[in-house]
Amino acid sequence: MDFLRSMVIAASGLRAQAGRMRIIAENIANADSTSPTAGADPYRRKIVTFRSEMDRAIDAQVVALGRVKTDPSDFRIKHEPGHPAADANGNVKYPNVNSLIEMTDLREAQRSYEANINVISASRRMIQRTIEILKS
Repeated sequence: MDFLRSMVIAASGLRAQAGRMRIIAENIANADSTSPTAGADPYRRKIVTFRSEMDRAIDAQVVALGRVKTDPSDFRIKHEPGHPAADANGNVKYPNVNSLIEMTDLREAQRSYEANINVISASRRMIQRTIEILKS
């Protein structure tokens, strides 16, 4: 049962980090987008939160993707009078997405995802070795 418990906990980490990577990818994809209408707000960066849940089937705490919040930081503003999204002053608002931060967060999520895969792989190998010992 402990092997199953560790695999379920690691699988919850995989799901949470996959959701985090999806949101980061959305942020990166919209990093240079502008509003479809002049002077309106563009895409606003999203921030992932995690929450702890009790999995009653295995009697253990697992992680889950929490609420996705929006980043309240200011938009980037560039003076581009000829741009279709420019306001009356010729300023264009760009999303508050910093690609360097997003790539750093993506790398962190990837490493956490890989760590959870390693836990599942190790648990699986230990189960296989236990079965081999019991057979002999």
